[in-house]
Amino acid sequence: MKKIIIQGIQWDAKSSFQKGPAKAPDLIRKALYSHSMNLYAENGVSIEHESVTDQGDFIIKDYFDITTVTKQHVGTDTKVFSLGGDHSVTFPIISAFHDYYPKLDILHIDAHADLYHEYEGDPYSHACPFARIMENGFAVKLVQVGIRTLNPHQAKQAKKYKVEIHEMRNLNLDTIPEFENPLYISLDMDGFDPAFAPGVSHQEPGGLSSRQVINLIQSINTEVVGADIVEYNPDRDFQDMTAYLAAKMMKELLGKMMER
Repeated sequence: MKKIIIQGIQWDAKSSFQKGPAKAPDLIRKALYSHSMNLYAENGVSIEHESVTDQGDFIIKDYFDITTVTKQHVGTDTKVFSLGGDHSVTFPIISAFHDYYPKLDILHIDAHADLYHEYEGDPYSHACPFARIMENGFAVKLVQVGIRTLNPHQAKQAKKYKVEIHEMRNLNLDTIPEFENPLYISLDMDGFDPAFAPGVSHQEPGGLSSRQVINLIQSINTEVVGADIVEYNPDRDFQDMTAYLAAKMMKELLGKMMER
């Protein structure tokens, strides 16, 4: 079994609406290790395992320090699980992965496509990571699930980069393709309906249920080499609902990463 490194990325400087996600990693861990949960994923695997090491949180001063941190952890025999942070963290993380996984597929779960060429003058905004990933050739295939805010610019970007989008308005999870290359999963907590995850900066009703996302992860039949959970904003949460959902998803993602 490959080693799995957990890294917390305390960064929300590129959030366009509200700050807060930099506080998330520690609070997700607090929920995970609370007395109300155990450490078993639904596939029967415990994430309390010798193959899993938590390197703690990293306070990021410069955006591209995220790449430097990730390069210290990722390798041919090491997978990386990241706790963000706003969604801008995904691009520098994937940049570090590219040296070891030149052919990488990405499953992106989100309310938003995050394909802007630039947003509010910033090409590295949390609204832009997947445009940067695709223009640099860091992913062979990008599949997005849960999208419900697609505007003409992002639709044009999706066509340009051949992104496969499964929108909420006509979602059928049975049509999600099988992945042929090593897979990275990026989970934005606002992909969930706000009824399940109120603690996000950009609440977008009409979203995914927790069961739908868990079933999607469990259906994956390829090696998952990396994952992130992003955009949990503790300042917006209600009775830690989103923290506990993020902790549950952390277990399920790590459990899936441990299968191969």
